[in-house]
Amino acid sequence: MFEKRRLITRRGLIRTGALGAGGLLLAGCDRLSSSAGFRGLLEGAEDLHMGSQRLFGGNALAREFSESDMSPLFRANGNQEVADSAYRGHLTSQFANWALVVDGLVARPLALPLAALQAMEQREQITRHDCVEGWSAIGKWQGPQLSRVLALAGVSERARYIVFHCADRFGSTPYYESIDMADALHPQTILAWKMNGQPLPEAHGAPLRLRVERQLGYKHAKYVMRVEARESIDGLYGGKGGYWEDHSDYAWYAGI
Repeated sequence: MFEKRRLITRRGLIRTGALGAGGLLLAGCDRLSSSAGFRGLLEGAEDLHMGSQRLFGGNALAREFSESDMSPLFRANGNQEVADSAYRGHLTSQFANWALVVDGLVARPLALPLAALQAMEQREQITRHDCVEGWSAIGKWQGPQLSRVLALAGVSERARYIVFHCADRFGSTPYYESIDMADALHPQTILAWKMNGQPLPEAHGAPLRLRVERQLGYKHAKYVMRVEARESIDGLYGGKGGYWEDHSDYAWYAGI
């Protein structure tokens, strides 16, 4: 019963903020965040929701759906293409020579080719993506659990955060996101390379995107190039743990 009330409250905040921003839900994440009232709703709820999810949610799973529930259209959020020349070369070769870097506080830094990630034990899940713009969609995702990748690298007990460094940028600023170890080790947190039965298209984050199913859409980093284990996010870019957190005052914890 508590879980149901918590989900309704969080989504209610998003919908209230979107409508209260004067119809900005159709205008994109950056314009929506310009509403001081909406930012306040997200920021004020952050500690409450993180505490309640950690205390009462534990390893509770986000709801999973059947194929018959999948949305006929799944909008792409954030950047939909990457200008970087190295990325475009990998895209042309279908990422045949690309590798995911896993480093930071790990015993064994890794460079994992896409084929190696595809050969690992896979998790497939059909879940709902909730965007701060006010829309939702249900899609099917497949990839290795992040916990397995971190175990392969021998993540240190000192690591408190996992940072995702991405190929896309907003102007000259690289895109990045971060989650804590509780979400990193959650069974539904995966590095997805497949969407709705097909390799990820560029608009949805090829070759790899984070799926952290108990958080809002802006935490699901696309175009993941590097996974870094860190003890602190202080001093990393703007110091708030993600691009939108640094530049638009989004809450770092976006649990639903």
